[in-house]
Amino acid sequence: MNILITGAAGKIGSELTAYLQDKFQLRLADLHTDRLQTYEHTKHEIITLNVADPEACQQACKGIDTVIHLAGDPLPDSGFYESLLDNNIKGTFNIFRAAKDQGVQRVILASSAQTIEGYPIDAQIYPDTPTRPRNLYGVSKCFGESLASYFAYTEGLQSIAIRIGAYDDFKEEGPTLEARDMSAYLSPADMCDLFYKSIIATDLEPFTILHGISDNRFKRLNLEDTKKKVGYTPKSDAFALSHISLYDSPR
Repeated sequence: MNILITGAAGKIGSELTAYLQDKFQLRLADLHTDRLQTYEHTKHEIITLNVADPEACQQACKGIDTVIHLAGDPLPDSGFYESLLDNNIKGTFNIFRAAKDQGVQRVILASSAQTIEGYPIDAQIYPDTPTRPRNLYGVSKCFGESLASYFAYTEGLQSIAIRIGAYDDFKEEGPTLEARDMSAYLSPADMCDLFYKSIIATDLEPFTILHGISDNRFKRLNLEDTKKKVGYTPKSDAFALSHISLYDSPR
């Protein structure tokens, strides 16, 4: 299977590329290809890609089976005209348009828990809960999910949107996580497992929303549907990693 990873040099892209490099043939795309030097003399292809360029996206998707679209501005406080319009709106459309035109079988979109961050912090969100973004970055991810649904049901391009939570490599000597971040925490190992399961999953609906958090004791995003649909088996728990002892019954 040939896989295109956009944003391959980013924080999530770097971790995912290292995990998938022995499993698939990869085409690694990013504006900052100097960060991908590790793969220069491997079987994997490296290309410079600006997702705001429609023709470049068409070229990037040629001969690809599955696209993992990570590229875009990841900052919650990003400006719309300054960045989000080109990087998250136009860029996401260009990738979906190119994927369909070039015969790609599946697109896996990196969405975000910011699509529902407008709900109270104690609310648990399900995949069919209406979106409620709290910032324009979240709005751009809501657009991506809607776009994925359109391409799935109108143009026949199977699409998956993974709502990534508080992705981080937990370190005990690092800063203490806030309760919200613990409930939405996603470890690198669980992230890689979820994307891999999304690549190989069968019998999915045309469009699927999956929740990308770890097996935290309290969960901002409900995981039952995600576990059932792709066999996701998260292992990490931010509350346990933070040494917070919680009991379901009197000791």
